[in-house]
Amino acid sequence: MSTLTFTNGRVFTGESETAFASAFRIVDGRVDWVGDAADVADADAVDLGGRTVLPGLIDSHTHPALLAGTAAAVECFPPAVRSVDDLVAVLRGNADTVADPGAWVLGRGFDDTKFPDGRMPTAADLDRVSTDRPVLVWRCDAHSAVCNTRALELAGITAETPDPDGARFERGADGAPNGVLTEIAAVNAVAAWIPAPTADEQIDALVTIGEELASRGIVAVCDLLSSRIDRPLQTFRAAAQRGLHARVALYPGWDPAAPLADLDPDDREGEVRVGGVKVVLDGAYSNRTAWVHEAYPGSCDHGLRLVDDDDVLAAGEWARRNGVQLAVHAMGDRALDRVVELFEGQEPWLDGIPSVRIEHATIVSDAYLTRLRAARMRFGIATHTVFFFAEYDGYEKALRVEQVPDAYPIARLYDGLEPLALSSDRPATAWSGADDVMLSVEAAVRRRTYNDIEFGAEAAITVPQALLLYTSRAASLSPLTGVGRIAPGFDGSFAVLDRDVFAVPDEEISTVRVAETWIRGERVFVRDRP
Repeated sequence: MSTLTFTNGRVFTGESETAFASAFRIVDGRVDWVGDAADVADADAVDLGGRTVLPGLIDSHTHPALLAGTAAAVECFPPAVRSVDDLVAVLRGNADTVADPGAWVLGRGFDDTKFPDGRMPTAADLDRVSTDRPVLVWRCDAHSAVCNTRALELAGITAETPDPDGARFERGADGAPNGVLTEIAAVNAVAAWIPAPTADEQIDALVTIGEELASRGIVAVCDLLSSRIDRPLQTFRAAAQRGLHARVALYPGWDPAAPLADLDPDDREGEVRVGGVKVVLDGAYSNRTAWVHEAYPGSCDHGLRLVDDDDVLAAGEWARRNGVQLAVHAMGDRALDRVVELFEGQEPWLDGIPSVRIEHATIVSDAYLTRLRAARMRFGIATHTVFFFAEYDGYEKALRVEQVPDAYPIARLYDGLEPLALSSDRPATAWSGADDVMLSVEAAVRRRTYNDIEFGAEAAITVPQALLLYTSRAASLSPLTGVGRIAPGFDGSFAVLDRDVFAVPDEEISTVRVAETWIRGERVFVRDRP
């Protein structure tokens, strides 16, 4: 039997906003006692030196499979890339690192709303990277992308090619495609030609991603599009055998053209499990493709609906039949309303956690929250503060003034809906290091953007509240068990901070770092001292 006692810490247990202890004990990877340091008699106890301890953090909406499947893509996030010229320079640098003259040049994360002229790059811009090699770079929302002329040629996309359902090949005045791929089906028409990494490369990438998660204090994740790699359950489980420590709940995407096979009981158990299925109902606000009731300011455009009711309901039936969650990407107010209209009268099929998760939920009014609570169905929400922090330039153009009080209203959600989480959506977020929990916590507390503009101050919450949305409240949203609290019976998983996040000035929260991460009683990360 392995026993570890930790003492002399400021231990936020995750039980409530005010629940702190100063000592705890882990036996065989699980917490079996939490209490006061004065009661510790173990001479071998680990002295925490007064440091602040948090339960292991949960990222309830992120994309490790996407990262593993596109590991060759260079990061093009702001603040490093803030112009088309910056983007071209970074992609050229990436091209120079690849010896194969036919290999794709890939990037991800640019945010055109931060460019001086605010325009999307086009094939003509990426032809400056290469005219011989195909080039593709994903936009920060991961819903759209841009490719060069060579990539369009490989994919066979011409002026005569019809737009995919729920997506567009943007075109020039002559009707020829200009390289801008709006929404997932258009992106996939080109990205399908990119050679996939080998299984071993994907496994190694997931192990590396797990190390990055540990450096953030993250011990459990929900992958909200795990089907971005082949055989995701087997691949993630192989990565766990190779050194991936985090608990993982997988949510493959629903594809009407390739229905998912039903699950075996073992698929829903263990540290890596299938947690549900995901449907992407609409686009994103930052590029004005979220599905909205009223047209975007200065336009007649209502965004894009990506799937029809039958597909959403079929995914829900698969989730019910297999005893897992349905996760619906819905950002625009029209998309959010449609989720409730389709499911509010249905009987929940899961106990303890929501049967239907709403992902992102940008616009939530008091009336909408009341409707969620009154529904027969049990709903939960995974939302963000890093979105408005990082993508303010896009939201400023996409939101009407009267919508701002209802945009990511975290305080309202915190008080009104128990199954609730903050999350990163990495890498579909316009900021490098979007999975830095402390960045999201500061944005939740200060409600200010990357360029220090106030964004809905009335929706601010406290540090303990924000941390609960990464710990116990986050755990109430998903099938990830044994995490979210430092309490008897839970995993001995926790993060030790280099400073007290509860005491630093609000504007310094994002500079707090994880000094150590422990998962099930094993120390898996130690930060080098500066």
